[in-house]
Amino acid sequence: MDKITINDLKSLSEVQGKICVSIFLPTHRAGKETEQDPIRFKNLLREVEKQLLDDGVRRPEVEKFLSPAEELLIESGFWRQQSEGLAVFISHDHFYTFRLPVRFDELIVISSSFHLKPLLPFFAKDGHFYVLALSQNQIRLLEGTRHTVDEIDTEETLPNLAKAMEYERYHKDLQFHTGTAARQSGESAAMFHGHDPSDDDKKRILRWFHKVDEALSTVFSDEKSPLVLIGVDYLIPLYKQANSYPHLIELAVYGNPEELSAAEIHNKTWTLIVPRFTEDEEIAYRKYHELKNQNRTARTIDEILFAAHHGRVDSLFVATGEQIWGYYDLAKQILEVHHEHQTGDHDLLNVAAIQTILNGGTVYAVDFEKVPDGTLLAAIFRY
Repeated sequence: MDKITINDLKSLSEVQGKICVSIFLPTHRAGKETEQDPIRFKNLLREVEKQLLDDGVRRPEVEKFLSPAEELLIESGFWRQQSEGLAVFISHDHFYTFRLPVRFDELIVISSSFHLKPLLPFFAKDGHFYVLALSQNQIRLLEGTRHTVDEIDTEETLPNLAKAMEYERYHKDLQFHTGTAARQSGESAAMFHGHDPSDDDKKRILRWFHKVDEALSTVFSDEKSPLVLIGVDYLIPLYKQANSYPHLIELAVYGNPEELSAAEIHNKTWTLIVPRFTEDEEIAYRKYHELKNQNRTARTIDEILFAAHHGRVDSLFVATGEQIWGYYDLAKQILEVHHEHQTGDHDLLNVAAIQTILNGGTVYAVDFEKVPDGTLLAAIFRY
């Protein structure tokens, strides 16, 4: 699984060009269905090819444009290491792929910028969270949504964090730098197998956890998603003592995570997380109605889009699975809404949500029925 950050979102949102293609599809972790994933992706590429040719783009240009995606089809290792969904972004100068723990609906969007709304579960207050699994001599970082959890491949994507998470590697570094005599073989491992650790062991573990927390602080620098701990009884209070991440929740799951499947970890952690998301959403909903008569709310795309760009939107409700197509120029304050998608159009709901997040606001991606006042979007302004 790949890690997607607020900086990735910012980079994707800044890409502008004549042709920007966004592709989303559900994928599979294991089983015979994995053989169908590249076939589905190939079919989506053929549809992109058809649309570009129909729009008048010459075939040689189309083939060159899609060549990075075509090469992906023959990378068997890539398709064997999928999560729940795949997002692919293609422009003349950029090619990005993200394997993520959310089951996307199949979708193709061709515009002059990337379509990012399906990524909202990772940045909106609708179910994105992290799990830190404390077990034996290693810590694992998992990323979750309301549907699943998936382990982040820190060795590949976050090598500094991966190094900090391995107790044995940290313990050897500690011995080297402090001149501490090496412990007898098996002693450090024993304290992770249910034995009560000595005071010296606790001090060593606490120093290790401080190193992990320091490494995590760079990963979580722009994060607001809650973090849940799951682990052996005596490790959890020690990690809480070392923790500096402000969104670590007080409740934790006790037990050895190595004995649990991903589905079991999700079930146990989601039970702790969901009340927090529900409460935040209900508070925002009540706040919207309290501020309606104070000119601190809006429910039309023209008001909200430019306010989001200028950082005025504190909270935004946006309907999932819906689009408002149109053209905008933020610098010139120009906005045109179209009843149907036209060449070069943007999903204006997508733009409003992304601008809100990038300016520090909170987005609630909800079903249409849960948007206040029965509209496609509704905003609470900071001022």
